[in-house]
Amino acid sequence: MWSRLRQIPIQHPLAFGVVISTFKTSASDLLVQTVVEGKKEIDWKRNAAFATFGCFYLGGVQYAIYVPLFGRLFPNAASFAAKPIREKIKDVKGLTALCGQVFLDQFVHHPLLYFPVFYGTREMVMSKDPDMMRMLRTYRENMKEDLAALWKVWVPSTFINFAFMPMWARIPWVAGTSLLWTCILSAMRGGDVSHGEDLEAPFPTGATFTLVKEGLDDMFACPVDEDAALAHLCISGAGPDRIGHVARMARTIADAGGNVTYSKMIRLGQEHVSLMHVSIPPEKRGELVDKLHNNKDLKSLNIRASPLVRRRTGTYQNAVAGFKIHCVGEDRAGMLAAIAEAIAARNMSIEDVQTEIRRGEQNKRDFVVNAEVVTTSRMDQEDLDSVIAEFKKLKEELNLRVVDIRVHMDN
Repeated sequence: MWSRLRQIPIQHPLAFGVVISTFKTSASDLLVQTVVEGKKEIDWKRNAAFATFGCFYLGGVQYAIYVPLFGRLFPNAASFAAKPIREKIKDVKGLTALCGQVFLDQFVHHPLLYFPVFYGTREMVMSKDPDMMRMLRTYRENMKEDLAALWKVWVPSTFINFAFMPMWARIPWVAGTSLLWTCILSAMRGGDVSHGEDLEAPFPTGATFTLVKEGLDDMFACPVDEDAALAHLCISGAGPDRIGHVARMARTIADAGGNVTYSKMIRLGQEHVSLMHVSIPPEKRGELVDKLHNNKDLKSLNIRASPLVRRRTGTYQNAVAGFKIHCVGEDRAGMLAAIAEAIAARNMSIEDVQTEIRRGEQNKRDFVVNAEVVTTSRMDQEDLDSVIAEFKKLKEELNLRVVDIRVHMDN
């Protein structure tokens, strides 16, 4: 029985590859929908679309490329794969053919055929109004990131595939690698990716959109609002930079019974700048302020302690959706203004925003924005799509390399 089963992939390689690819693609999408997205009802239309892509392209087209086409272009490929490693190392023609197969697959097939077909499938499945020109623009924008991520995993995998796998096992090997990459991507994204097509492809896109079904209270909690029994202070200071400033401030606060929650300390040129939120029992607030003002070692920081007041119930609307926005692009004037204006134009409130400059590709200065934004308006899929479209437009205008948006919704 087992011997007969082992002969199936050898005797029927195309059918075997098609079945494996179809099952793998469908299973990956089901995994995303049920485990990652937590859907109660399966979107069978979407699953059928991905199964079709796996069947006809991953199983059929790739089989035609890897077996008949490469078999004719590299007639000794099968015999080279069957050789022991010692003989492979000595086979110069075989090694040259191996490199040729990897080059054609990774630098011709994937950029010119696989990715366009994948983006086209995604456009047809996920878009209410499919637009092939928009699909091509999206691929062009993401090409650099897509190919870089692709080659990190698939170049080594392809070398193994063409060097060791018999012809019938090439498609199953590709399917196995793709399934593994799906699991890796799911772990990298924290198990919260909403779009199955981002997982199914062996690459992360340059502009991502993530929907997280979590309570907003946990993701955008504010201790000033939560700890009503405590007094809250904003401690700020700026002065000549000196070793030990942070330690002295933190120790003074702790000894007075205060607790630091949010804080930011940074050196800007020759200046040290500190900003802290401190919660403390009301009866100890005065003591803490006096200790900070009277500490000789902290005099140069010109410390200021400002009281923070809890929002009163009924004076504001509860947030129903939140966005975590991460943008990276080559530094230029006006980037924060453009992003903040796009957020304000949609009547969204910025809860937290942090920016920094770091060295990016070719040692160029990158401007990085991390913002937490909330809205009091209910948002349906059309509203979310509109937000994503707005930031894709912003990505083009500001020449951003990375735009990652994570959406948090109430359960």
